[in-house]
Amino acid sequence: MKEQPTKMSAPTINSHELAWRKATASGGGNCVEVAPARGAIAMRDSKNPEGAILLFDRSAWASFVTAVKSGD
Repeated sequence: MKEQPTKMSAPTINSHELAWRKATASGGGNCVEVAPARGAIAMRDSKNPEGAILLFDRSAWASFVTAVKSGD
């Protein structure tokens, strides 16, 4: 019998418990906010703070930031 992969659920994140911050150069507030979250980085749309939260592990976050800085 072949072993079935274990399904892992995404962690539950309460956005009200996170210390959100946005870039000081955000201007009119149309940007994203980030916060440390359980060893990961959480990101959300500042215009919709009750909406979806994306979670990046530290390695993926570093790759994302590098890509943004290089204009990708």
